[in-house]
Amino acid sequence: MAVIDKPAHQKELFGHPVGLYVLFFTEMWERFSYYGMRAILVLYLVTQTAGDNPGLGWSNKEALVLYGWYTMLVYVASIPGGIIADRLLGQKKAVIIGAILLVIGHSVLAIEQMWAFYTGLGFIIAGVGMLKPNISTMVGGLYKKGDIRRDKGFTIFYIGINVGAFLSSLIVGYVGEVYGWHYGFGLAGICMLFGLVQFIYGQRFLKGVGGYLGQSENQEDRDALKRPLTKIERDRVIVLILSFLMVIVFFGAFEQAGGLMNIYAKDYTNRMLFGWEIPASWFQSLNAFFIITLGTVVAGYWANRKLKGKEASSLFKMIMGLIIMGTGFLFMTAATAEYQGSGSSAMYWLVLAYLFHTVGELSLSPVSLSFVTKLAPAKYASLMMGLYFATTGLGNKVAGLLGESASEFGEYTVFTGIAIFCILFGLLILIFIKKLKVLTHGAEDNEHIITAEEA
Repeated sequence: MAVIDKPAHQKELFGHPVGLYVLFFTEMWERFSYYGMRAILVLYLVTQTAGDNPGLGWSNKEALVLYGWYTMLVYVASIPGGIIADRLLGQKKAVIIGAILLVIGHSVLAIEQMWAFYTGLGFIIAGVGMLKPNISTMVGGLYKKGDIRRDKGFTIFYIGINVGAFLSSLIVGYVGEVYGWHYGFGLAGICMLFGLVQFIYGQRFLKGVGGYLGQSENQEDRDALKRPLTKIERDRVIVLILSFLMVIVFFGAFEQAGGLMNIYAKDYTNRMLFGWEIPASWFQSLNAFFIITLGTVVAGYWANRKLKGKEASSLFKMIMGLIIMGTGFLFMTAATAEYQGSGSSAMYWLVLAYLFHTVGELSLSPVSLSFVTKLAPAKYASLMMGLYFATTGLGNKVAGLLGESASEFGEYTVFTGIAIFCILFGLLILIFIKKLKVLTHGAEDNEHIITAEEA
C-alpha cells in the first residue's frame, strides 16, 4: 500500500494520524503529573502535622478553598497561554515551554518548605496554561474539515489523559500516602520530564501542525491573522461561548471528585476489602479506569448514531453528558443517606457515582474539545481553546465553593442539589438546541470518514 511511502506526518496507525499518539503520550505524562499531585494535594493539606507522614494540618474548609483557587487558576491560565501561541509562538513551542515549566514546578514541590509549596504551584499554573490549550488544539489540526474521525481522535487523546490519571492516582497516591507527600510530588516531576522528551522526539510526525500562522506557507493562513471575523465566524464564536455555560456547570459538579468526594471517601466510606483498607486517593482512579475501558465504546456509539442520521450533534452530546453526570450524584445522595442511618457508607455508591460521571464526561469533555476546533476561527484557535479550559477552571472554583458549603448544609443537601440542578439545566438547554445549531452554520454537516484519496 502507498501508506509506506507517505511522509512521517501523514502516516496513520489504527486509522488515525501517528501524530495523534505523539500528543497522546505527551498529554498522558502531563496528566500523570497533574492528577498525581491533585490526588494527594487535599489529603496533604488536611493531614495533621504530627505523625510519620505529616501534612499541613489545615481544616477541610481551608483545604477546599485552596483547592478551588488552584484548580481554577490552572485552567484560567490557558487564556494567556492561548494568546501567546496565537500571536507569538505557535502551539508547538508553547507546549514545549509549558512542559519545561511543569517539570520545574513539580520538582520544586518536592522541597519540604512552604515557599517551595507556593512557588511550585505557581510554576504548575503557568505550565498548564501554556501546554493544555495548545496541545489540544494540535489534535484538531491533525484532521481535515468534515472528517468524522475527529471526535473519536479526541476521545483517543482523552484516553491518554486518563491513562495518566489512572496510573498517577494509584502510584503517586500510594507513594504520597505511604512514603511521604513530597516524594509523591517529586515523582510527578520526573514523569513530566518523560512527556517533554517524548514530544520533542515525535516532531517529525507533527509537521504542518501547531505552527505560528504568521509563518505559514499558506497565504490564506497568513491573511486570516489580518482580516476581521466574518458573520459566520462571529456566530460560531457565540455558540461556543454559550456552550461553555454547560462546561462550567458540568465541572462545577464533576470536580467534587478531587475535593468533597475525596474527603467523603476518606472520612465516611467503609474502605475495608478482604481485611485491607483501600487508600482514599485510589478512588480517584475509578474515573480514569472507566474512561480507558469505555472511551472508544461511547465514541463509537455516537459516531454510529451520526452515520445513521440520528441526532448526534456536539451540542446534543454535551447536554446528555451533563444530565448523565448529574444523575450520578443521586448515588452520592444514597451514600450519605446510608451513612446517616448506619454510620457507614458502602464503597459501591462511589463506584456507581464515578461510573455515571465518566459516561457523562465522555459525552461532553472530549466532544467539547473537538467542537472548539470545528468552530473556532483560525487566528483565535488557541485562544478559544484557552477560553474552554478557563471555563473548566471556573467550574473548578464553583466545585470548591460547593464543597465548602457542605460544612454548613451537609453532604446530603449538596449532593442532591447538584444532581437536581445539573439535570434541570441540561433539559433547559435541550429546549433551545435547534436555535443553537443554526448558529454553527453547518459546521458538523456532512461529516464522513476521510479516505486516502481525500487526504
